[in-house]
Formats: sequence, structure tokens, C-alpha cells
Amino acid sequence: MKIRNGGPEDIPDILSLLDGAVAWLAAQGRTRQWGAHSFSGSATRVEHIGRYGAEPFLIRLAVDAEGRTVGSCVLSEERPEYATPVDEPELYIRNLVTDRSRKGSGIGAALIADALDEARRRGIGLLRVDCFGGDDRKLVGQYRALGFGETESFEVEQPAGPWPGQILAIRL
Repeated sequence: MKIRNGGPEDIPDILSLLDGAVAWLAAQGRTRQWGAHSFSGSATRVEHIGRYGAEPFLIRLAVDAEGRTVGSCVLSEERPEYATPVDEPELYIRNLVTDRSRKGSGIGAALIADALDEARRRGIGLLRVDCFGGDDRKLVGQYRALGFGETESFEVEQPAGPWPGQILAIRL
């Protein structure tokens, strides 16, 4: 596996990874995170993910030996609107998704290590990420296992009710 920069032409691969993650979660009855419907089937979600192909975002892709995209990490020095502001430069992971058929193969850890390297390269001492913080908080635990510490919780209003989120951070 190697990690490379991505661009607008890679948005379909990111959508495919997200669709696979939604199907994987839904098969386990875990629909509160991203629902039960594909990203690629929603014009709003396609438009949102499509924005990652332009500034101020940096797409980093994990690609296997056959050239298939098996993971994606979208970085930005701009936080999402719902994230608490900080008084220092930061690199924010805006989206991280991996091929669920390769669960446990270290793709996510490699993308996080790459994000840390990018923060160091930019001279930034803070890497933050947010994730679904509801139900059993398994995803929060996965980020903690990768070295992140929990900072604050938040909620985003959704039509089906509030979406619970957790912000985590690593100081370099």
C-alpha cells in the first residue's frame, strides 16, 4: 500500500468507500452514524464530498498494489463550523474512510500517521478529528487507540434527531 495525493478525479472512489462503509454499518444495524442510504444516492452528500476536491482541502489516498483506492483521508487547516475554535494553527481531519472489506489491515492507522506527518511538514502542532460519538462509542475508542485524546462532545441537529459527535486531538 502507498499513500498519495488525490484530487477531484478521485471523488468517485471516496464516494464508493463511503457507500461501502454505510452498507457495512447498516448490516450491523448501526445506522445512526451515517444512515442506511448510500452517499452516492444523495445529491446533497455528493455535493458535500465533491467540495473536498478543491481548496482548502488536501485529499490523501491509500492505494493498494493493484492501484485500487482502499482508504481516504481529507485534511484541512480549516475546522468544520460545528467544531470548537482553537487559538492555534491546526490540521483537521475532515473525512476518513477505509475499505471495510480490509478491516483490521492498518489502512486507517497509516492514513493517521500520514496526517501527522503532514501536520509536522506544515509546522502545525495540533491534529484534530471528529467522529460519531453515540451508541457504544466504538469509533471514539478506535481513535483513542490511534493516540487521540477526547476533547469536547457536540451535537448536530438532523431531521431524525440530534447527531452526537466527539472531537479528539493529538498534540505533536
